[in-house]
Amino acid sequence: MLRLFVLSLIFVGLTSADSHRFYVSIYQIDFVPQKKRVEITTRIFMDDLNDAVTKAYKKSTNIGTEKETPEDVVLLKKYLAENFKLSINGKSKAFNYLSNEVESNVVICYLSIKEVSKVASLEVENSILTEVHSEQQNIIQFNNNGKKQNLLLSSAITKGMLK
Repeated sequence: MLRLFVLSLIFVGLTSADSHRFYVSIYQIDFVPQKKRVEITTRIFMDDLNDAVTKAYKKSTNIGTEKETPEDVVLLKKYLAENFKLSINGKSKAFNYLSNEVESNVVICYLSIKEVSKVASLEVENSILTEVHSEQQNIIQFNNNGKKQNLLLSSAITKGMLK
């Protein structure tokens, strides 16, 4: 828990830097029972995300920049759907891509899953950026109706379960 907190602080500190020397992305997943919805916020370094999407689809992208095109967003959605998968209560659930914004050199994506009445278990499969950087770590922070859990995924371990 302390390690995840320290990594989060370092991540926030580096978001104001022009470049970074380590590879961490943060995924905040919140179950909102009043809305029967799972809300997901991703924080991914812009340069790494563009490198990964470019590598995956052999097309240069400008995600998160003033040059971002609708085609870039289509490729971003496709990349997220192929590399970030959730199963709730043992059933695979597709998320809806809502939007993205940029904070310093980090792309923040907003996703949601509707019609979720209860989360007894959450399986996360996350291989985002692992094909670009073998040192990539993806921190999953899950808030299930006030109960908080964390999961650290990497290129070696891309799948984990939260209950």
